[in-house]
Amino acid sequence: MDISTGDLGIESPKDFASRNALPFNNFSLLSRALTHRSYLNEHNEALEDNERLEFLGDAVLDFVVGGWLYNRFPEMAEGALTRLRAALVKTEQLAIFGELIDIGKALRLGRGEEEGGGRKRKAMLCASFEALIGALYLDLGIAAVEKFTGPFLENAIPVILKNHQDHDPKSILQEWAQSQGYAIPNYRVIKEDGPDHAKTFTLEVHVNGEAIAEGVGQSKQDASKVAARKAINKFDL
Repeated sequence: MDISTGDLGIESPKDFASRNALPFNNFSLLSRALTHRSYLNEHNEALEDNERLEFLGDAVLDFVVGGWLYNRFPEMAEGALTRLRAALVKTEQLAIFGELIDIGKALRLGRGEEEGGGRKRKAMLCASFEALIGALYLDLGIAAVEKFTGPFLENAIPVILKNHQDHDPKSILQEWAQSQGYAIPNYRVIKEDGPDHAKTFTLEVHVNGEAIAEGVGQSKQDASKVAARKAINKFDL
């Protein structure tokens, strides 16, 4: 496959690698990672698109991000690690990583994709970033992928953690319950204390018909959140 730019205005694979400090040996592999399937229909010299590399990169990212989180947060429960990994490898986040390295500038697209704004589409940026990771893994190994992705993960995790902490614990518990095939958690008032102007409520949360945790608060809403948070901790979510 031709590794020069060949197309006016498109950054060459070598220039892309140099700009992002990617020490590729196999530039044909990198060129393939930057080639969308729409490009093949109009250019006979392009022999393969990036879809297989995208498939590989998706799996490599799951592994690398999982390992990074495991080492970065040694005390974190499995459920929380799983949610953080999902947030770090979702389409929107990988598209941001793609934007940070301006991968769109180097993509080889067909005319239709080009005219349709493909260089800036989130799905395109995500897929291309995954393909790049697949190519990097094949050419230089897992350590190179870890070195390249580490700064992206470190910069992204504070925002993701804040969003995670701000997320309603009742929503987290409900999402988990439904993922297990259970009904929506049920909250029951089991005690009310104090005068009308200063009541405290004790609520019990039931998941799959079983009482899981209790919460106390000055409103039913507050008490239910406390109960949900305790349930989340009990399930290691």
